[in-house]
Amino acid sequence: MPGPVDHEPRGEAPPDGIGALLEEQRRLRGEIENLRRQQEQLLKEKKEQEPGKGEKKEDGKQEGPDQKAGDQKDEKKDPPKPPLRQRASAWVHAHPLATILLIVGTVVLLVAGYLVWQYLQSYVSTDDAEVDGHTHQIGSRISGTVTGVYIEDDRTVVKGQTLVDLDPSDYETALSRAQANLAQALSELQAQAPNVPITQTTEATNVATANLEIANAEAALQASNQGYVSALADLKQSEATAANAALEEQRYRRLADKQEVSRELYNQRATEARSQTALVASRRAAAEAAEKTVKQREAALAQVRDRARAATTNEPRQIAVQHATVAGRRANVEAAKAQVEQARLNLSYCKIAAPVSGIIGNKTVEVGQQVAPGQELLAITSTDDIWITANFKETQITNMHPGQRVTVSVDALNLQFEGWVQNLPGATGAKYSLLPPENATGNYVKVVQRLPVRIRLKPGQQGSERLRPGMSAEPKVWVK
Repeated sequence: MPGPVDHEPRGEAPPDGIGALLEEQRRLRGEIENLRRQQEQLLKEKKEQEPGKGEKKEDGKQEGPDQKAGDQKDEKKDPPKPPLRQRASAWVHAHPLATILLIVGTVVLLVAGYLVWQYLQSYVSTDDAEVDGHTHQIGSRISGTVTGVYIEDDRTVVKGQTLVDLDPSDYETALSRAQANLAQALSELQAQAPNVPITQTTEATNVATANLEIANAEAALQASNQGYVSALADLKQSEATAANAALEEQRYRRLADKQEVSRELYNQRATEARSQTALVASRRAAAEAAEKTVKQREAALAQVRDRARAATTNEPRQIAVQHATVAGRRANVEAAKAQVEQARLNLSYCKIAAPVSGIIGNKTVEVGQQVAPGQELLAITSTDDIWITANFKETQITNMHPGQRVTVSVDALNLQFEGWVQNLPGATGAKYSLLPPENATGNYVKVVQRLPVRIRLKPGQQGSERLRPGMSAEPKVWVK
Protein backbone atom coordinates (compact mmCIF):
# COMPACT_ATOMS: atom_id res chain seq x y z
CA MET A 1 0.00 0.00 0.00
CA PRO A 2 1.64 3.26 -0.96
CA GLY A 3 2.39 5.65 1.91
CA PRO A 4 1.36 9.24 2.11
CA VAL A 5 3.09 11.61 -0.16
CA ASP A 6 5.45 14.16 1.43
CA HIS A 7 4.13 17.55 0.34
CA GLU A 8 6.97 19.51 2.00
CA PRO A 9 8.01 22.23 -0.43
CA ARG A 10 11.49 21.83 -1.75
CA GLY A 11 13.48 24.58 -3.39
CA GLU A 12 16.47 24.12 -5.55
CA ALA A 13 19.55 22.85 -3.73
CA PRO A 14 22.12 25.52 -3.02
CA PRO A 15 25.22 25.29 -5.12
CA ASP A 16 27.49 24.50 -2.19
CA GLY A 17 27.93 21.02 -0.58
CA ILE A 18 26.39 22.01 2.78
CA GLY A 19 23.09 23.01 1.12
CA ALA A 20 22.94 19.71 -0.71
CA LEU A 21 23.49 17.82 2.54
CA LEU A 22 20.69 19.74 4.25
CA GLU A 23 18.33 19.00 1.37
CA GLU A 24 19.23 15.31 1.52
CA GLN A 25 18.61 15.33 5.29
CA ARG A 26 15.11 16.73 4.79
CA ARG A 27 14.36 14.10 2.17
CA LEU A 28 15.56 11.29 4.46
CA ARG A 29 13.41 12.57 7.30
CA GLY A 30 10.37 12.52 4.97
CA GLU A 31 11.10 8.94 3.97
CA ILE A 32 11.49 7.89 7.64
CA GLU A 33 8.11 9.48 8.41
CA ASN A 34 6.53 7.58 5.47
CA LEU A 35 7.99 4.31 6.77
CA ARG A 36 6.58 4.99 10.22
CA ARG A 37 3.13 5.65 8.80
CA GLN A 38 3.27 2.50 6.68
CA GLN A 39 4.24 0.49 9.75
CA GLU A 40 1.30 1.88 11.71
CA GLN A 41 -1.06 1.06 8.83
CA LEU A 42 0.21 -2.52 8.67
CA LEU A 43 -0.26 -2.96 12.42
CA LYS A 44 -3.79 -1.63 12.19
CA GLU A 45 -4.69 -4.04 9.37
CA LYS A 46 -3.22 -6.91 11.36
CA LYS A 47 -5.42 -6.04 14.32
CA GLU A 48 -8.47 -5.99 12.13
CA GLN A 49 -7.74 -9.54 10.89
CA GLU A 50 -7.62 -11.01 14.47
CA PRO A 51 -10.77 -13.08 15.84
CA GLY A 52 -13.71 -10.84 16.84
CA LYS A 53 -16.43 -10.84 19.47
CA GLY A 54 -17.68 -14.19 21.11
CA GLU A 55 -14.37 -16.06 20.52
CA LYS A 56 -12.83 -17.88 23.43
CA LYS A 57 -9.44 -17.31 24.80
CA GLU A 58 -6.93 -19.97 25.67
CA ASP A 59 -8.61 -20.57 29.04
CA GLY A 60 -11.85 -21.55 27.21
CA LYS A 61 -13.87 -18.68 28.62
CA GLN A 62 -15.90 -16.36 26.48
CA GLU A 63 -15.04 -12.72 26.53
CA GLY A 64 -17.47 -10.60 28.45
CA PRO A 65 -18.59 -7.08 27.68
CA ASP A 66 -15.95 -5.55 29.96
CA GLN A 67 -13.23 -7.56 28.34
CA LYS A 68 -14.34 -6.47 24.87
CA ALA A 69 -14.28 -2.87 25.97
CA GLY A 70 -10.67 -3.31 27.19
CA ASP A 71 -9.67 -4.85 23.89
CA GLN A 72 -11.15 -1.97 21.98
CA LYS A 73 -9.24 0.41 24.26
CA ASP A 74 -5.99 -1.44 23.57
CA GLU A 75 -6.62 -1.32 19.87
CA LYS A 76 -6.72 2.46 20.04
CA LYS A 77 -3.15 2.57 21.56
CA ASP A 78 -0.07 2.89 19.23
CA PRO A 79 1.75 -0.33 18.63
CA PRO A 80 5.23 -0.54 20.27
CA LYS A 81 8.19 0.67 18.12
CA PRO A 82 11.03 -1.67 17.24
CA PRO A 83 14.51 -0.88 18.69
CA LEU A 84 16.47 2.04 17.21
CA ARG A 85 19.24 -0.20 15.99
CA GLN A 86 16.70 -2.41 14.17
CA ARG A 87 14.96 0.59 12.66
CA ALA A 88 18.27 2.10 11.54
CA SER A 89 19.37 -1.18 10.01
CA ALA A 90 16.06 -1.45 8.20
CA TRP A 91 16.32 2.08 6.93
CA VAL A 92 19.90 1.53 5.72
CA HIS A 93 18.82 -1.59 3.82
CA ALA A 94 15.84 0.27 2.41
CA HIS A 95 17.82 3.37 1.37
CA PRO A 96 21.41 2.44 0.46
CA LEU A 97 21.96 5.54 -1.71
CA ALA A 98 20.82 7.93 1.02
CA THR A 99 23.09 6.13 3.47
CA ILE A 100 26.09 6.61 1.20
CA LEU A 101 25.23 10.26 0.68
CA LEU A 102 24.87 10.78 4.42
CA ILE A 103 28.26 9.20 5.08
CA VAL A 104 29.88 11.22 2.29
CA GLY A 105 28.25 14.41 3.61
CA THR A 106 29.55 13.73 7.11
CA VAL A 107 33.08 13.14 5.80
CA VAL A 108 32.87 16.29 3.70
CA LEU A 109 31.77 18.30 6.74
CA LEU A 110 34.65 16.92 8.82
CA VAL A 111 37.22 17.62 6.08
CA ALA A 112 35.82 21.11 5.52
CA GLY A 113 35.95 21.82 9.26
CA TYR A 114 39.55 20.57 9.44
CA LEU A 115 40.55 22.70 6.46
CA VAL A 116 38.89 25.77 7.98
CA TRP A 117 40.72 25.12 11.25
CA GLN A 118 44.01 24.73 9.40
CA TYR A 119 43.38 27.96 7.51
CA LEU A 120 42.69 29.88 10.69
CA GLN A 121 45.90 28.51 12.22
CA SER A 122 48.02 29.40 9.16
CA TYR A 123 48.18 33.16 9.83
CA VAL A 124 48.14 35.78 12.55
CA SER A 125 46.63 39.22 12.05
CA THR A 126 46.05 42.46 13.92
CA ASP A 127 44.18 45.68 13.37
CA ASP A 128 46.70 47.61 15.50
CA ALA A 129 48.88 48.54 12.52
CA GLU A 130 49.55 51.56 10.38
CA VAL A 131 51.48 52.68 7.34
CA ASP A 132 54.78 54.17 8.46
CA GLY A 133 57.53 56.22 6.83
CA HIS A 134 60.23 58.83 7.35
CA THR A 135 59.23 62.37 8.29
CA HIS A 136 62.14 64.79 7.92
CA GLN A 137 62.08 67.91 10.06
CA ILE A 138 63.73 70.73 8.08
CA GLY A 139 65.30 73.58 10.05
CA SER A 140 67.84 76.36 9.62
CA ARG A 141 71.52 75.72 10.35
CA ILE A 142 72.28 79.42 10.73
CA SER A 143 70.53 82.54 11.94
CA GLY A 144 69.16 85.02 9.43
CA THR A 145 66.20 86.75 7.88
CA VAL A 146 63.95 84.84 5.46
CA THR A 147 63.90 86.48 2.04
CA GLY A 148 62.04 83.83 0.05
CA VAL A 149 59.66 80.90 0.64
CA TYR A 150 58.90 78.69 -2.38
CA ILE A 151 56.68 75.93 -0.97
CA GLU A 152 53.29 75.36 0.62
CA ASP A 153 51.76 72.53 2.62
CA ASP A 154 50.88 69.31 0.73
CA ARG A 155 53.09 70.28 -2.19
CA THR A 156 55.40 67.64 -3.68
CA VAL A 157 59.09 68.50 -3.85
CA VAL A 158 62.12 66.70 -5.23
CA LYS A 159 65.53 66.24 -3.67
CA GLY A 160 67.72 69.34 -4.04
CA GLN A 161 64.84 71.74 -4.69
CA THR A 162 65.23 75.15 -3.00
CA LEU A 163 62.66 75.62 -0.24
CA VAL A 164 63.67 78.78 1.65
CA ASP A 165 66.19 81.61 1.09
CA LEU A 166 67.93 83.59 3.87
CA ASP A 167 69.64 86.99 3.56
CA PRO A 168 73.29 86.23 2.58
CA SER A 169 74.85 89.69 3.15
CA ASP A 170 76.43 89.01 6.54
CA TYR A 171 77.82 85.67 5.41
CA GLU A 172 79.31 87.13 2.21
CA THR A 173 81.18 89.67 4.36
CA ALA A 174 82.35 86.91 6.70
CA LEU A 175 83.63 84.95 3.71
CA SER A 176 85.62 87.96 2.44
CA ARG A 177 87.16 88.47 5.90
CA ALA A 178 88.11 84.80 6.12
CA GLN A 179 89.71 84.92 2.68
CA ALA A 180 91.77 87.99 3.71
CA ASN A 181 92.97 86.15 6.82
CA LEU A 182 93.97 83.22 4.65
CA ALA A 183 95.99 85.49 2.35
CA GLN A 184 97.79 87.00 5.36
CA ALA A 185 98.59 83.56 6.78
CA LEU A 186 99.95 82.44 3.40
CA SER A 187 102.24 85.50 3.18
CA GLU A 188 103.58 84.88 6.69
CA LEU A 189 104.27 81.27 5.77
CA GLN A 190 106.09 82.33 2.60
CA ALA A 191 108.19 84.81 4.60
CA GLN A 192 109.11 82.26 7.24
CA ALA A 193 109.76 79.26 5.02
CA PRO A 194 113.21 80.46 3.69
CA ASN A 195 114.50 80.88 7.26
CA VAL A 196 114.81 77.12 7.63
CA PRO A 197 117.57 76.61 5.01
CA ILE A 198 119.21 79.88 6.04
CA THR A 199 119.34 78.72 9.65
CA GLN A 200 120.65 75.34 8.58
CA THR A 201 123.45 76.94 6.56
CA THR A 202 124.29 79.43 9.31
CA GLU A 203 124.41 76.82 12.02
CA ALA A 204 126.49 74.49 9.87
CA THR A 205 128.92 77.38 9.21
CA ASN A 206 129.09 78.17 12.92
CA VAL A 207 129.90 74.56 13.72
CA ALA A 208 132.58 74.42 11.01
CA THR A 209 134.08 77.73 12.19
CA ALA A 210 134.14 76.51 15.77
CA ASN A 211 135.88 73.32 14.72
CA LEU A 212 138.44 75.37 12.76
CA GLU A 213 139.03 77.63 15.76
CA ILE A 214 139.59 74.55 17.85
CA ALA A 215 142.22 73.34 15.41
CA ASN A 216 143.91 76.77 15.39
CA ALA A 217 143.79 77.00 19.17
CA GLU A 218 145.24 73.53 19.50
CA ALA A 219 148.05 74.47 17.06
CA ALA A 220 148.73 77.71 18.93
CA LEU A 221 148.80 75.84 22.22
CA GLN A 222 151.19 73.33 20.81
CA ALA A 223 153.45 76.16 19.54
CA SER A 224 153.23 77.88 22.90
CA ASN A 225 154.21 74.67 24.63
CA GLN A 226 157.20 74.33 22.33
CA GLY A 227 158.19 77.98 22.95
CA TYR A 228 157.86 77.43 26.68
CA VAL A 229 160.07 74.33 26.50
CA SER A 230 162.61 76.24 24.38
CA ALA A 231 162.57 79.15 26.85
CA LEU A 232 163.21 76.78 29.74
CA ALA A 233 166.11 75.25 27.84
CA ASP A 234 167.56 78.70 27.10
CA LEU A 235 167.09 79.62 30.76
CA LYS A 236 168.96 76.58 31.91
CA GLN A 237 171.74 77.26 29.41
CA SER A 238 172.01 80.89 30.44
CA GLU A 239 172.02 79.92 34.12
CA ALA A 240 174.86 77.49 33.45
CA THR A 241 176.78 80.12 31.50
CA ALA A 242 176.12 82.74 34.20
CA ALA A 243 177.36 80.35 36.89
CA ASN A 244 180.53 79.72 34.89
CA ALA A 245 180.99 83.45 34.29
CA ALA A 246 180.65 84.13 38.05
CA LEU A 247 183.33 81.55 38.81
CA GLU A 248 185.61 83.08 36.19
CA GLU A 249 185.00 86.57 37.63
CA GLN A 250 185.96 85.31 41.14
CA ARG A 251 189.05 83.54 39.85
CA TYR A 252 190.17 86.57 37.88
CA ARG A 253 189.48 88.78 40.89
CA ARG A 254 191.90 86.75 42.98
CA LEU A 255 194.39 86.75 40.16
CA ALA A 256 193.96 90.52 39.74
CA ASP A 257 194.42 91.04 43.45
CA LYS A 258 197.70 89.12 43.18
CA GLN A 259 198.42 91.10 40.05
CA GLU A 260 198.91 87.95 38.15
CA VAL A 261 196.54 89.17 35.45
CA SER A 262 195.72 92.63 34.29
CA ARG A 263 192.82 94.61 35.74
CA GLU A 264 191.46 94.98 32.22
CA LEU A 265 191.11 91.21 31.79
CA TYR A 266 189.42 91.02 35.17
CA ASN A 267 186.97 93.72 34.13
CA GLN A 268 186.13 91.72 31.02
CA ARG A 269 185.41 88.69 33.14
CA ALA A 270 183.31 90.72 35.53
CA THR A 271 181.40 92.28 32.66
CA GLU A 272 180.74 88.81 31.17
CA ALA A 273 179.49 87.59 34.57
CA ARG A 274 177.11 90.53 34.89
CA SER A 275 176.02 90.04 31.27
CA GLN A 276 175.31 86.39 31.87
CA THR A 277 173.36 87.22 35.04
CA ALA A 278 171.26 89.69 33.08
CA LEU A 279 170.77 87.10 30.33
CA VAL A 280 169.53 84.61 32.93
CA ALA A 281 167.05 87.13 34.19
CA SER A 282 165.96 87.80 30.62
CA ARG A 283 165.67 84.10 29.86
CA ARG A 284 163.67 83.55 33.08
CA ALA A 285 161.29 86.32 32.13
CA ALA A 286 160.94 84.82 28.64
CA ALA A 287 160.18 81.40 30.17
CA GLU A 288 157.59 82.91 32.46
CA ALA A 289 156.07 84.75 29.51
CA ALA A 290 156.02 81.51 27.50
CA GLU A 291 154.31 79.77 30.43
CA LYS A 292 151.66 82.47 30.55
CA THR A 293 151.19 82.15 26.81
CA VAL A 294 150.64 78.42 27.20
CA LYS A 295 148.01 79.05 29.85
CA GLN A 296 146.36 81.64 27.62
CA ARG A 297 146.36 79.22 24.74
CA GLU A 298 144.82 76.52 26.96
CA ALA A 299 142.10 78.90 28.08
CA ALA A 300 141.48 79.98 24.51
CA LEU A 301 141.27 76.33 23.44
CA ALA A 302 138.74 75.59 26.20
CA GLN A 303 136.72 78.62 25.18
CA VAL A 304 136.78 77.61 21.53
CA ARG A 305 135.79 74.08 22.45
CA ASP A 306 132.86 75.39 24.54
CA ARG A 307 131.80 77.55 21.63
CA ALA A 308 132.06 74.62 19.23
CA ARG A 309 130.11 72.43 21.64
CA ALA A 310 127.41 75.09 21.93
CA ALA A 311 127.29 75.49 18.16
CA THR A 312 127.02 71.75 17.68
CA THR A 313 124.31 71.48 20.33
CA ASN A 314 122.33 74.51 19.20
CA GLU A 315 122.43 73.69 15.50
CA PRO A 316 119.54 71.15 15.57
CA ARG A 317 117.70 73.26 18.12
CA GLN A 318 117.84 76.37 15.98
CA ILE A 319 116.73 74.35 12.98
CA ALA A 320 113.92 72.80 15.05
CA VAL A 321 112.82 76.26 16.16
CA GLN A 322 112.65 77.38 12.57
CA HIS A 323 110.74 74.23 11.59
CA ALA A 324 108.32 74.80 14.47
CA THR A 325 107.83 78.40 13.40
CA VAL A 326 107.09 77.28 9.85
CA ALA A 327 104.74 74.60 11.15
CA GLY A 328 102.94 77.25 13.19
CA ARG A 329 102.59 79.38 10.08
CA ARG A 330 101.23 76.36 8.20
CA ALA A 331 98.77 75.69 11.02
CA ASN A 332 97.64 79.30 10.77
CA VAL A 333 97.14 78.78 7.05
CA GLU A 334 95.07 75.63 7.68
CA ALA A 335 93.02 77.43 10.31
CA ALA A 336 92.42 80.28 7.89
CA LYS A 337 91.39 77.76 5.21
CA ALA A 338 88.97 76.17 7.67
CA GLN A 339 87.50 79.57 8.44
CA VAL A 340 87.10 80.23 4.74
CA GLU A 341 85.40 76.85 4.28
CA GLN A 342 83.13 77.49 7.26
CA ALA A 343 82.22 80.90 5.92
CA ARG A 344 81.53 79.36 2.51
CA LEU A 345 79.34 76.69 4.14
CA ASN A 346 77.43 79.31 6.13
CA LEU A 347 76.86 81.21 2.92
CA SER A 348 75.57 78.04 1.25
CA TYR A 349 73.22 77.47 4.19
CA CYS A 350 71.38 80.63 3.16
CA LYS A 351 69.63 78.39 0.62
CA ILE A 352 67.65 75.66 2.39
CA ALA A 353 67.13 72.76 -0.04
CA ALA A 354 65.08 69.57 0.24
CA PRO A 355 67.30 66.69 1.43
CA VAL A 356 64.81 64.10 0.09
CA SER A 357 61.83 63.91 -2.21
CA GLY A 358 58.43 63.97 -0.58
CA ILE A 359 55.41 66.03 0.44
CA ILE A 360 55.59 69.25 2.44
CA GLY A 361 53.75 69.49 5.75
CA ASN A 362 53.68 71.54 8.96
CA LYS A 363 55.09 74.66 7.25
CA THR A 364 55.66 77.53 9.73
CA VAL A 365 58.12 79.78 7.88
CA GLU A 366 57.20 83.07 6.22
CA VAL A 367 59.09 85.85 4.39
CA GLY A 368 60.67 88.37 6.78
CA GLN A 369 60.82 85.93 9.67
CA GLN A 370 63.99 85.91 11.78
CA VAL A 371 65.11 82.32 12.26
CA ALA A 372 67.65 80.81 14.64
CA PRO A 373 69.93 77.78 14.24
CA GLY A 374 68.03 74.55 14.78
CA GLN A 375 64.60 76.16 14.44
CA GLU A 376 62.17 73.83 12.64
CA LEU A 377 60.58 75.47 9.61
CA LEU A 378 58.72 72.62 7.87
CA ALA A 379 58.55 68.85 7.47
CA ILE A 380 58.94 66.58 4.45
CA THR A 381 57.26 63.18 4.42
CA SER A 382 59.16 60.76 2.24
CA THR A 383 56.83 58.68 0.06
CA ASP A 384 59.42 56.45 -1.62
CA ASP A 385 60.32 54.54 1.54
CA ILE A 386 57.12 53.16 3.07
CA TRP A 387 56.65 50.23 5.44
CA ILE A 388 54.02 48.84 7.82
CA THR A 389 54.41 48.94 11.60
CA ALA A 390 52.21 46.18 13.07
CA ASN A 391 51.85 45.94 16.86
CA PHE A 392 51.31 42.21 17.40
CA LYS A 393 50.58 40.70 20.77
CA GLU A 394 53.45 38.78 22.28
CA THR A 395 51.36 35.61 22.04
CA GLN A 396 51.09 36.05 18.26
CA ILE A 397 54.79 36.07 17.37
CA THR A 398 55.56 32.53 18.52
CA ASN A 399 56.00 31.24 14.97
CA MET A 400 56.87 34.57 13.36
CA HIS A 401 60.31 35.22 11.85
CA PRO A 402 61.81 37.56 9.24
CA GLY A 403 61.08 36.74 5.62
CA GLN A 404 57.55 35.38 6.07
CA ARG A 405 54.91 36.40 3.53
CA VAL A 406 52.43 39.09 4.56
CA THR A 407 49.16 40.27 3.07
CA VAL A 408 48.28 43.84 4.05
CA SER A 409 44.83 45.40 3.73
CA VAL A 410 44.76 49.21 3.84
CA ASP A 411 41.45 50.71 4.96
CA ALA A 412 41.76 54.01 3.09
CA LEU A 413 42.41 52.39 -0.30
CA ASN A 414 40.40 49.16 0.02
CA LEU A 415 43.38 47.39 -1.52
CA GLN A 416 45.61 44.51 -0.53
CA PHE A 417 49.38 44.59 -0.81
CA GLU A 418 51.96 41.85 -0.67
CA GLY A 419 54.99 42.12 1.58
CA TRP A 420 57.25 40.29 4.00
CA VAL A 421 58.37 40.52 7.62
CA GLN A 422 61.55 42.57 7.57
CA ASN A 423 62.57 42.14 11.19
CA LEU A 424 61.30 41.73 14.73
CA PRO A 425 61.80 44.44 17.36
CA GLY A 426 64.43 44.47 20.07
CA ALA A 427 61.90 45.16 22.84
CA THR A 428 58.21 45.73 23.43
CA GLY A 429 56.60 49.06 22.76
CA ALA A 430 56.26 49.71 26.49
CA LYS A 431 60.05 49.61 26.94
CA TYR A 432 60.48 52.35 24.32
CA SER A 433 57.78 54.58 25.83
CA LEU A 434 58.51 57.84 27.62
CA LEU A 435 57.68 56.30 31.00
CA PRO A 436 58.34 52.56 30.77
CA PRO A 437 56.66 50.37 33.40
CA GLU A 438 58.70 49.45 36.44
CA ASN A 439 57.46 46.04 37.53
CA ALA A 440 59.66 45.98 40.63
CA THR A 441 57.70 48.73 42.39
CA GLY A 442 55.12 46.31 43.74
CA ASN A 443 52.11 47.30 41.63
CA TYR A 444 52.65 44.69 38.94
CA VAL A 445 49.65 43.73 36.79
CA LYS A 446 50.22 41.24 34.00
CA VAL A 447 49.19 42.69 30.65
CA VAL A 448 49.75 41.12 27.25
CA GLN A 449 52.46 43.23 25.67
CA ARG A 450 52.69 44.29 22.04
CA LEU A 451 55.76 44.33 19.85
CA PRO A 452 56.11 46.61 16.80
CA VAL A 453 56.96 44.37 13.84
CA ARG A 454 58.25 46.03 10.67
CA ILE A 455 56.73 44.79 7.41
CA ARG A 456 58.14 45.75 4.02
CA LEU A 457 55.96 45.95 0.90
CA LYS A 458 56.98 44.55 -2.45
CA PRO A 459 57.85 47.38 -4.85
CA GLY A 460 55.83 48.24 -7.93
CA GLN A 461 52.41 47.21 -6.64
CA GLN A 462 49.33 48.97 -7.93
CA GLY A 463 48.20 51.73 -5.58
CA SER A 464 51.41 51.76 -3.51
CA GLU A 465 52.09 55.36 -4.61
CA ARG A 466 48.93 56.40 -2.73
CA LEU A 467 50.10 55.05 0.61
CA ARG A 468 50.76 57.69 3.26
CA PRO A 469 52.20 57.31 6.77
CA GLY A 470 49.49 57.07 9.40
CA MET A 471 46.94 55.10 7.33
CA SER A 472 45.31 52.21 9.17
CA ALA A 473 46.22 48.72 7.97
CA GLU A 474 45.41 45.11 8.80
CA PRO A 475 48.30 42.75 8.03
CA LYS A 476 48.11 38.96 7.89
CA VAL A 477 51.40 37.14 8.48
CA TRP A 478 51.32 33.65 7.02
CA VAL A 479 53.24 31.68 9.62
CA LYS A 480 52.51 28.25 8.04
